[in-house]
Amino acid sequence: MLMTIILPVMAGLSIFLFGMKLMESALHAWAGPYLKRTLEMFTKTPLRGLIAGTALTAVLQSSTAVTVITIGLVNAGVLSFAGTLGVILGTNIGSCLSTELIGLGLGRTGVPMLLAASIVWLATWIPAADTRRWALSLRWASLAVAGFALVLLGVEMMQTIGGPLRERGLFAWFVSASQQSLLWGVLAGACVTALVHSSAATIALTMSLASVQAISVELGIAIVLGANIGTCVTALIASIGGSRAGRYVAWTHVLLNVGGAALFFPLIGLLFHLTTLLSADEAGQIARFQTVFNIICSLLALPLCYLNKWKNLEFRS
Repeated sequence: MLMTIILPVMAGLSIFLFGMKLMESALHAWAGPYLKRTLEMFTKTPLRGLIAGTALTAVLQSSTAVTVITIGLVNAGVLSFAGTLGVILGTNIGSCLSTELIGLGLGRTGVPMLLAASIVWLATWIPAADTRRWALSLRWASLAVAGFALVLLGVEMMQTIGGPLRERGLFAWFVSASQQSLLWGVLAGACVTALVHSSAATIALTMSLASVQAISVELGIAIVLGANIGTCVTALIASIGGSRAGRYVAWTHVLLNVGGAALFFPLIGLLFHLTTLLSADEAGQIARFQTVFNIICSLLALPLCYLNKWKNLEFRS
């Protein structure tokens, strides 16, 4: 069990999280100086905030980073609570880019991509180019590509546990219990995401298990719903000790994700049939569900962001 399950999962998850953090840090260094200015410019209406949140999360590859930064700007009085509602909706949509890319099955390109990115990164340190602006941009871009390559390699490593996992009694019990109630999957997704502070890692592991038929797509969808709940923990932690408006931002994130999960949970069977029309493989079906879930939830909640009561609530805070 140690060599066939625990070590591959720990190594794969570590590589995945390191790749995500490397990609996030590189993209943040590349686009970070424009982040505050962009948020200030595009939060005048909820729709513009949604577009800005989607774009920034897709660029930075971290909905948590954008959410935490938004809470920080609200605590500092730079952004208003009402103006951030659209941003929170957009972060959920933008986060789908990672799972969609993983769902394309690009695992075999991980090593060549990492080698190419490393060569480009080393080339930017040539004395004749290492101080030029384009070289700095290329350096951060190559690090971002290297991070994504590590994400793919981590997913590939986690996929190797499918066979051994099916032979274990505890995992068989979990799958059996989930057949009685998919709430077990929601609970597992929420707990794992809260522990690792990365819904992308949880969803990637779920897609890996589904791709080798270790779990059903329906159970994978339930785990994804739980992952969207668990990811709220980081936002709640970031809001501790902040302003009342900052806490409102964090709890808005919780309300959106928990409410969306409660809305979609009874429809898992219907959504499974929908995903089979959108993708032929199991991992792709889970990625499509994550995208459909976040887009529908955000669009359903968008009209509520225009209520005047939020401005009054902010005034009292």
